[in-house]
Amino acid sequence: MGSYADLWKKIKSDPVLYIAWILALISAFFVRPDKGYLDYIDFRSLGILWGLMVIIQGLKENSVFEKIGQLLMGRASKAWQLSAALIFMCFIGSMLITNDVALITFVPFGMLVLKSCRREDLMIPVIVFQTIAANLGSMATPVGNPQNLYLYGITQMSIGEFVLCMLPFTAAAALMLVLCIFLLPGKNKDIVINSEYGIVKEFGSRRQIVIYTVLFVIAILSVLRVIPWYVMAAVVLVMVAGMDYKILLRADYMLLLTFIGFFIFTGNMARIDSVKEFFNSVTSGKEFTVAVIASQFISNVPATLLLSGFTSNYKELLIGVNAGGLGTLIASMASLISFKFYSATYKERQKAYIVYFTVANLAFLAVFVLLHLFI
Repeated sequence: MGSYADLWKKIKSDPVLYIAWILALISAFFVRPDKGYLDYIDFRSLGILWGLMVIIQGLKENSVFEKIGQLLMGRASKAWQLSAALIFMCFIGSMLITNDVALITFVPFGMLVLKSCRREDLMIPVIVFQTIAANLGSMATPVGNPQNLYLYGITQMSIGEFVLCMLPFTAAAALMLVLCIFLLPGKNKDIVINSEYGIVKEFGSRRQIVIYTVLFVIAILSVLRVIPWYVMAAVVLVMVAGMDYKILLRADYMLLLTFIGFFIFTGNMARIDSVKEFFNSVTSGKEFTVAVIASQFISNVPATLLLSGFTSNYKELLIGVNAGGLGTLIASMASLISFKFYSATYKERQKAYIVYFTVANLAFLAVFVLLHLFI
């Protein structure tokens, strides 16, 4: 009974999931279920996303990312160096392990380090910039976040095209983050990290780390269309089940179900001529603007799934949903991860966090909008 209760608790805590399925069910009254429903679902994106989730969970279970972070921390002697390391671990890490996993891994790590060296005054700005860094670093690669993986798949874009499309925005994000680091209070103060703070002392199983690394390479080859996605998924399933089947249960199945719900809804909407014409008229030529605005209210992953069925200008949509992750606390659902970690420890400072987060995000978003106008 406990497992069912836990599952129901997860579903209730994920409003985007049940909104997706409520919309899917409502749309089914207008377009009755038929064989065409299967065509809505992008099994390739779902399969690759599932594989990456499992592989990254396996690496995380073996303390790979925490240990790398701990090794980097040993080189910091000034507050700005510490802040830069914590922020850019999220920026660079999110390009490979997704924005969600980067934040789940490095935000608690950063909180512990800042507390250890008695720089809790930097807690809000560093966590906020870690969050921005993860959301913006992830836009640089197809595997950085779910919307990128999906759009990379349906557009048949080459990896070179994808990277070049997002490069100006990635470079601008990196420069802005550097500027923000040098505006932090007390940036030049010496810091001493207590050696006893230890997140992790050693890596996990070296054998498992090697296997998960090989699986990660296979997954990337699948993303790049070198290996069929179903071959990658089968290899991951067999190998991980043989090592530790519990890792298979730690993939974000709620996200995968959310994708399926939105696939059904948008697929049905595209089959209703009047609805299709309306969305086409609203979106056409305004993909960036509509994507940014929609993301502020429903977050950028659902916005991607909703709008992708009504435009062929996928590059503008890609830029828009990634930029749209900036702004409100729900513009990117990954941002809620950082907020939950912070508010669990500093409940009395939640308002200060939200104000700082909103101002910083809007400033970054304003720069991105201006950059978009001139590119």
